[in-house]
Amino acid sequence: MLFRQLEYFVAVAEERHFARAAEKCYVSQPALSAAIAKLERELDVTLIKRGRSFEGLTPEGERLLVWAKRILAEHDIFRAELRAMQSGEIAGTLRLGTIPTASTTSSLVISSFCSAHPRAKVQIRSQLATSDLYRRLRAFELDAAIAPVAPEESQGLDVVPLYEDRYVFVVPTDMLAEDALTLRWVDAGQYPLALLTPDMRVRQVIDATFAHHGITVSPQVETDSVSTLLAQSASGDRACIVPQTWLWTNLMSAGLRAVELVDPSLETQIAAAVNSKGPRSPLARAFVASAQHLKLGEFFAKRLGGLYRR
Repeated sequence: MLFRQLEYFVAVAEERHFARAAEKCYVSQPALSAAIAKLERELDVTLIKRGRSFEGLTPEGERLLVWAKRILAEHDIFRAELRAMQSGEIAGTLRLGTIPTASTTSSLVISSFCSAHPRAKVQIRSQLATSDLYRRLRAFELDAAIAPVAPEESQGLDVVPLYEDRYVFVVPTDMLAEDALTLRWVDAGQYPLALLTPDMRVRQVIDATFAHHGITVSPQVETDSVSTLLAQSASGDRACIVPQTWLWTNLMSAGLRAVELVDPSLETQIAAAVNSKGPRSPLARAFVASAQHLKLGEFFAKRLGGLYRR
């Protein structure tokens, strides 16, 4: 069994199409099909349901997919370890996932990581739900993630706390009293809202908090992009709710204000997560070290101290 055979098999499983998988692997379709057929003979099982086209994986194929991803990931880790030993430098591509509301805070860690390791590259997926991030980490599809701490979903992962986030109400200036510095959740529920989609952890926290006050919100606009939320508020006809750290870059327009949501004042722990199964890649170790070195909690406390007095 060769690593190339496993790569071809994983490509077919992910693309669900032989021709696209062959194109992804830069080989001809007959060569890819022959390699997978040889793999099946070596293992003495049928891995792929075949008809006129790809029809899915067999139970044995589903099981091999889990192992193949792990084997290939650990092979990449081993090669990265050897390169680091030979050159004394960390190189390769870190596959990082973040929830949408951490897309601006992750830039701080990425800048620190890239400065310390100039031969390393970062590939970012920033529109993923928390459950999807954790699933991809366990499946070795990501090397690291920045996401809310979710004990019920983080089995098999190492979670390193980075900072605590609070929720703010972003609203057009003419829709809120000029001297207001805070707003109760029960009052926020009376505004026309744009919110993140229901699969996002932030939205689930928001819905649960409103439900505690007997309020069910039905926003006319839902999105998986925080930038889109702020653009909706900037249009002047609705408010949105986001974690405050998303605003550290001062991306709000002059026509918007942010006030802290209280009663209750909610805090969410944001962490860096990596797979705890098997050896951890030098890239993942270096990324977590960069994140911890920054002391993000202290950084945001200083940077956002005057946010509500704009």
